[in-house]
Amino acid sequence: MAHLRPSLVLIAAFTLLTGLVYPLAITAFGQLALPVQANGSLVMKGGVPVGSRLVGQAFAAPGYFHPRPSATSAADPADPSKTIEAPYNAANSSGSNLGPTATALSEAMAARAAALGSGPHPADLVTASASGLDPHLSPAGALAQVSRVAAARGLPEEALRALVAAHVEGREAGLLGEARVNVLALNLALDALRR
Repeated sequence: MAHLRPSLVLIAAFTLLTGLVYPLAITAFGQLALPVQANGSLVMKGGVPVGSRLVGQAFAAPGYFHPRPSATSAADPADPSKTIEAPYNAANSSGSNLGPTATALSEAMAARAAALGSGPHPADLVTASASGLDPHLSPAGALAQVSRVAAARGLPEEALRALVAAHVEGREAGLLGEARVNVLALNLALDALRR
């Protein structure tokens, strides 16, 4: 009984500290210091959120730059014990877990390459990202799509190459990662060209 009171006090104190004070402090810090990031890095168009800079979206129309393939899935409505393909399903971020010797992976990559047409293709256009939600492409991946987008929109290829070049983001702090293009930002700028 002598240990019961201090134990209950410690449980109450740590529950209050870790369950209320700490989360509120971190939330307040995020809202004050990094409000855009704390609220999902949302991209707004006309005051309406159209996506996030951090989550890829399925752009499939020929007049848009397509993102990296997605390997996300969802529960099959007909049989919940199975899954079906659900590209860019943010509720189920995951890779395919297929290894380099998997026949299914080879077949998927071959089908993606065939859909792109002849010629060598940048790797990020035929391989899915680990999260399945990658919002970026390599500059080469975006440039490889310029001809298709230009033909679909009736725009000069040079204008689209310049648009891609203007949207290339460099390495973080000049050191980390690779140059990349945010597909949502690029497609929004592409839509703005029509005006």
